[in-house]
Amino acid sequence: MPRSNKSWNICNTVATMRFQPLEKLINLRDGYSRQFKIDNLQLLLTQRQGEVHLLEANCPHRSHPLGTADIDGGVLRCPLHQYEFSLADGRLLHATEERCRGLRLYPVIYQGNELGLMLED
Repeated sequence: MPRSNKSWNICNTVATMRFQPLEKLINLRDGYSRQFKIDNLQLLLTQRQGEVHLLEANCPHRSHPLGTADIDGGVLRCPLHQYEFSLADGRLLHATEERCRGLRLYPVIYQGNELGLMLED
């Protein structure tokens, strides 16, 4: 088999991650909801029925802000067109118009007395 004269330079790049704190644990309670803008992310941190969720702050359907969305039984309902998303995995559960992608969810990281998320440097 003929050998190629091309040489390949393979660079392994390892992304470094940093913890971005969002809130102190003492401030969380059921009904808590707060929006954050970090780098190019618009995030919504919310607590319902003792569970903390971190998700994109705007509906993937028409980018309506989700800060006043109804959350009940692990389902988030957008206030504009009543699209429903699962808070467990972000999937679209109900669409009133054309379908859209699921809701982006982010893992919540606990560090000391704060919670936040990990971001690439």
